Order: sequence, then structure tokens, then C-alpha cells
Amino acid sequence: MTDSLEMRALIVDSANAPLRLVSIQRPVPEAGQVLVRIKASGVNPLDGKIRSGQAAHARQPLPAVLGIDMAGTIEALGEGVSGWLPGDEVYAMATGIGGAQGSLAEYAAIDARLLARKPGNLSMREAAGLPLVLITAWEGLVDRARVRAGQKVLIHGGAGGVGHVAVQIARAFGAQVFATGSARHKAIIEGFGATFIDYRQSSVEEYVAQYTDGEGFDIVYDTVGGETLDASFKAVRVYHGHVLSCLGWGQHSLAPLSFRGATYSGVFTLLPLLTGVGRERHGEILREAARLIEAGKLKPLMDPRALTLQTAEAAHELLVCGAAQGRLVIEI
Repeated sequence: MTDSLEMRALIVDSANAPLRLVSIQRPVPEAGQVLVRIKASGVNPLDGKIRSGQAAHARQPLPAVLGIDMAGTIEALGEGVSGWLPGDEVYAMATGIGGAQGSLAEYAAIDARLLARKPGNLSMREAAGLPLVLITAWEGLVDRARVRAGQKVLIHGGAGGVGHVAVQIARAFGAQVFATGSARHKAIIEGFGATFIDYRQSSVEEYVAQYTDGEGFDIVYDTVGGETLDASFKAVRVYHGHVLSCLGWGQHSLAPLSFRGATYSGVFTLLPLLTGVGRERHGEILREAARLIEAGKLKPLMDPRALTLQTAEAAHELLVCGAAQGRLVIEI
């Protein structure tokens, strides 16, 4: 790269097109933004959906630079930005949505409200694997359901991206945590301190009876969608229970929930990025979670593979075939 005002980036030109490494113009931070030198870019299933043209809700037209999560260092400040200095290490869910340039690039201009200081005990790679799943889990459990000590919390998909973080957050707040998964996820779920439930071997009625004496769980967080959300309505506690879902996009009968007198909240983490409203809360969540991370109460489950801009295609292939063994991150 000979021109200091350019940078390397990966672009997807059209639906299902290959990732193409190019040299493009380096962004300049506008008022309220900072320029971040990206060190690592987290890979999420949503990136794959955007790439395939199946994520209209993300409003990210192609061609585009993909990448929603990032970690890096501040390079320059835009007008009106305070509280940050060049060289500060940050992490955020801040790019690749609503037409914004993604994090599969050497630099990005980012709304300063979305940023938080990178936890000191995480590498750039580890920090880049957290923001989207962390904010999604936190918005549900803490902001909506007000998780607290003494509650029984059920996480559906406890070994998944949002699920394994939700398990740790609920435990950090003092709840007794249960999590569903398949038999191959038993060790992961138990390793994070939750009671494992094999959803293929136990019916909703059976595990509700076994673990709650038939009363139901105080909070049920569905991170799977579809039939799992329907099961959540049957597993929640009568009167005071709260069901959450980050994938509640289908058609569902509310009758089981209504007959239990329980409540429901949908979690749509992209909303602040799409509307500009509530962006400060995203930065706050990452700052609050950083305290748990630095206290050793929250850590990402990382896929061991080393990935770069040159080998990023492999990350998307792993997503498609479901072979990832934790959070996938591309180092820039």
C-alpha cells in the first residue's frame, strides 16, 4: 500500500459473491466520530446473511464491506468528541449495518457513543468476538427482564454465541442458570456453570417439573427461535415469568404465555444502529460488562483458528456448515 490515505478492505460485490481484497479510501471521522485502527473483526451469522442477500432488516446494501464487531485503537478524533485520546484501545458493535462501512478493513469511522474501552484482560481478538452477542444477551436479561439473585433462568441454546454469554451474565447477577443444548454441548454449558438440559431427551413438561417443581422458570431467554420460542411460552413461571427472544420473527400463538399470565420482550439489537436512537446505551452496556470481564466473571468462547483478511473466506464457510467451535474473529 503506497498511498497513506488508502487502506485494505474486504468487499462483497453482490449476493453470494466472494470476499474481494481491495485498496479503498481511508475514512475521515465526522463530527461525533472517531477513526479506529481496526485490529480484529468479529464474525457473526448476520454477516453471512447480509452477504447472501437474506438480511433486509440490516439495511446493508451490496456492494459492502462486511463486519459488525470490532476491536482496535483510536487513531483520530472528529469534531466535538471528548473523553477519548489517540491510542486508546476500544471495542464495539458499530459497523457493517445500515449502510455503514464494516470492520473487515484496516480503519473505520465510528460513532463515539458506541465505543467502550477494551477490557484489559482480553486480547484484541477476544474483545472483537463479544460486542454483538454481549449486547444482545445484556439487553434481554438486564435491561428487559431485570435478572437478579435467587431467580431460576433458562437459556435456550446455552452453548451458542448469545447463549454462552447469557449464561455467564445471569450467573454473575446471582441467578441459578439452566441451559438447553445437544449432548455435544454438555461440557461447554456445564463449564460456564449452568445445569445442562438435553432438549432432545427431555420434554418441556419434564424439565419444568424436574427443575422448578412445575412452577416454571422466572426468565426464559430464547436464542434459537421457531419452535424453541413456543417451548419458552410453556416453560415460563406463572404470573411473574418473563420470556425473551432475539429471534422471535415468526408467527407464534400467545395463548400458552397468556394462560400463564407471563410477559414477553423481543430483543432487536440492531435498532440503535439503524435509527440512531439509544446508541449511548450500547456503549454503556459494553462498559458495564467490561467490569464483569475484568473480574473474571465473563469470557468469550473462542474458536481456535487464526484468520486474517487473506483467509477470511474460511470463516464464512465455517458459519455456513456450522463447524465453528466458538466465536470466529479475523485479525486485521
